[in-house]
Amino acid sequence: MKKISRILAVMLGASFMMVFVFFGQVFAEASAEDLAEASAEDLVGASTEVLEDDSQIPELYIRAVNPGYIVEGKNNVGEMIEIVRKKSDEPILLAGATVGYTNSSGNRTVLFEFPENSWMTGESILLRLASSPMSELANVNYTKTLAFKAGIDLSVNGEVVDKVCWTGKNDCYEEFKSSNPTTLVRNLKTGDFEHVLEYVPKYEVAAYRVEKDEEKEVASQCKGLIFSEILSYYESLQSEQFIELYNTSAEQILLDGCKISYKNKTYDLTGVVRAEEYYKYLPAFSLTKNPTNAGILEIIDTDGTVVDELSYPNGQRKGTSYALVGYNEAGVEVWRTTYAPTPGEANNYQEFKTCEQGKVINEATGNCVKITSVAEKICPEGQYLNILTGRCRQNEVASEKTCKEGYYLNPETGRCRKIQENNGTDYSVAPETFEEKSSFVALYIIIGVILLGLGYLIYEFRQEILKLWRKVFRRSR
Repeated sequence: MKKISRILAVMLGASFMMVFVFFGQVFAEASAEDLAEASAEDLVGASTEVLEDDSQIPELYIRAVNPGYIVEGKNNVGEMIEIVRKKSDEPILLAGATVGYTNSSGNRTVLFEFPENSWMTGESILLRLASSPMSELANVNYTKTLAFKAGIDLSVNGEVVDKVCWTGKNDCYEEFKSSNPTTLVRNLKTGDFEHVLEYVPKYEVAAYRVEKDEEKEVASQCKGLIFSEILSYYESLQSEQFIELYNTSAEQILLDGCKISYKNKTYDLTGVVRAEEYYKYLPAFSLTKNPTNAGILEIIDTDGTVVDELSYPNGQRKGTSYALVGYNEAGVEVWRTTYAPTPGEANNYQEFKTCEQGKVINEATGNCVKITSVAEKICPEGQYLNILTGRCRQNEVASEKTCKEGYYLNPETGRCRKIQENNGTDYSVAPETFEEKSSFVALYIIIGVILLGLGYLIYEFRQEILKLWRKVFRRSR
């Protein structure tokens, strides 16, 4: 009896334990879901949430970062940096504040430096890449795109007040992946960053202002500058590469402060381009000869805006340039590959290459072909040489030819024939007549056809003809 009681007690205890574990798992899963929902709300919620007491987050801090992705064939979609401040009723002077960028190799550059007379009047400032499709929906534009492995920092007067990195190494957050587009967003409760699938930064037009200083204000100086020609596929040396710019304005343009952007790097321009003139720029970098994907170049103004963009496509050929040759009826630029590069001068469109001596262009293939040996002959008088076929052809105008005394020009053959002379006593003088061989040939052909037809009729009706012949022959007898 005691054994049975013990067994029942053990079974009852086990049952209670199983029930306890089951409900514990249920409550744990529910708590995890609640926590996940709460975390998601914190991350995707209002980007300018007011923080009452959080010593881990500075007064001015980085809220979110997106390196931009390729969406429906467009580059840098979504790239942005969102900077937020804690609760404040007064504008903040941003003089001395900079946003730094550090690549995966550890090299740091200044991404954007706020002007001395710039103010943060709202709760957040939205920075976007100048070449991004959404660049207009931003308070500030920068020109260097963010990589999927990199980091940024926010500094004030040389002191770093906030930073975040995403290389997956050395305490940095996980890198971005093009296969899973995310935004790195700060959790306002923990202060840490997390990759979020959906995040919409807040953009307020009035959240940032730059007060004009009449003495220090510098007007945009690169407007009116466009690309007009580029040579990437050089013959033998890279130094043959060039980029040609053209000043469309009625005033000269000072290039100091203007930049060219290529493959996410910018290069300074110097010099002066006179009004409505061309400028040859020898790049301090190597252009891809014949890019698989279109090569993109941009002219960046002093204020960071894109003045002009050039996309040179695949299909470049050695020794040719890609040039602006005009505009169509809709006013759209027309670019063509030309075999006559003109760096620093008006463009010249030459569709085919220039062939060496002894060769001519075959327009069907675009290649140079050798002139046949017949072309070296001298054609008879009244004929000309067809350089494509190497054959002599009759001149269309033979009447211009003159014959020496005692000869006359035969208009049919274009040749000089001797005049036949007589005294007129035996027979009168009459012009000599000629017949074309082709006339006799035609006559022979007609007679032959008639004979063949007659022969066929005789053969076809031979029985009837034979019967008729017999009847006639009998009557005659």
